Amino acid sequence: MDFVIKQICTSDIEKELSYIGFDEGYRLVAADKFRYKNIKIYNLTSAQANIIKQTALTLGADCATHREVIRGGIDLSNVILGGSISQIKKISEKLKFQPFNLKTLGEELEKFLTNQNKETKIVGILNITPDSFSDGGKYFEPEDAQNKLLSLIADGADMIDIGAESTRPFSEAVPAKEQIERLKPILDFIAKENIQIPISIDTRSAEVAAFAMDNGAEIINDVSGFDYDKNMAKTVAKYGAGIIIQHSLGTPDVMQIKPKYENLIEDIFVSLKNKVEFAKEIGIKNIIADVGIGFGKTKSDNFEILNRIEEFYSLGVPVMAGVSRKSFLGVESDDNKLKDSLTAAVSYPLMQKNIDYLRVHNVKLHKIMLSNLFLYNKAN
Repeated sequence: MDFVIKQICTSDIEKELSYIGFDEGYRLVAADKFRYKNIKIYNLTSAQANIIKQTALTLGADCATHREVIRGGIDLSNVILGGSISQIKKISEKLKFQPFNLKTLGEELEKFLTNQNKETKIVGILNITPDSFSDGGKYFEPEDAQNKLLSLIADGADMIDIGAESTRPFSEAVPAKEQIERLKPILDFIAKENIQIPISIDTRSAEVAAFAMDNGAEIINDVSGFDYDKNMAKTVAKYGAGIIIQHSLGTPDVMQIKPKYENLIEDIFVSLKNKVEFAKEIGIKNIIADVGIGFGKTKSDNFEILNRIEEFYSLGVPVMAGVSRKSFLGVESDDNKLKDSLTAAVSYPLMQKNIDYLRVHNVKLHKIMLSNLFLYNKAN
């Protein structure tokens, strides 16, 4: 007799348990035994790391530490804790009764494991520039920009991101005064028409940000992540506005010249985490982290980030990705119809992973995809 073996690739393990006739009353609890996580915990003392490792081992899980931890030969170590959700829940409970502030870690792990149902929001892009990589000049005239804004809203955008400065690779900075002149007509139109959809302004300039917030913008999208203009963070905090902190390796004019990382995901995560904490410290409450696809990354880097996007959910703030029509898709010289098709192919796995925000040009296409995904999830 030949045995039939099949890997199960679904997050709905409860349904799979039901198919084999598993006890319905215990199914919900048992499901956590079949869901696994590898969790990295930073900057633990040798004592903390040893206790976590021993606790994990007693429960059949594991914990990798620096090789010097066991004999106290290192001051601090990062660790990787791996096990089923059921095991990690038990570890978190046991840590609450341990010394060295591990009670707090146990509570943090418990919160980390809390399942939060998120719904992806679609951010529509409105470029009022003559030189954007995708639609440069198409919406530069005020009337064209107004019509495009209304079209994005009609297509179902949850937010509109308006940019008056192209930050495509090798582009030059646009003076604040010129950005403001470009933004004024569309912001006046939004106020006149009493448009209520959230508006973010894509700018690196604190001066432009202040003007935009004085004229109704609720969120500033800083692709430099506070690096370009040191006054940006305190300006956003002063207005009580929100911030999209994007990761970028250098400014647009040089960011694509041989970008290199020691540890791609780690470097981006730590950079964003530090900036998120800084934003919180100065009083910014509404924070979104953008992983910065195409901003100082190789094609391979971009795909690795997208494949591991869930790792950035540990930042503790909503996560955004902008993949729309970008050159890493490999169709830079083709028309937008093909670019949108490939954008959708990359966006769909991000929707399945419940990313918080997708910044796109073709809102209608993405809302249709989201609707179909919602119907599938509801039916299953």
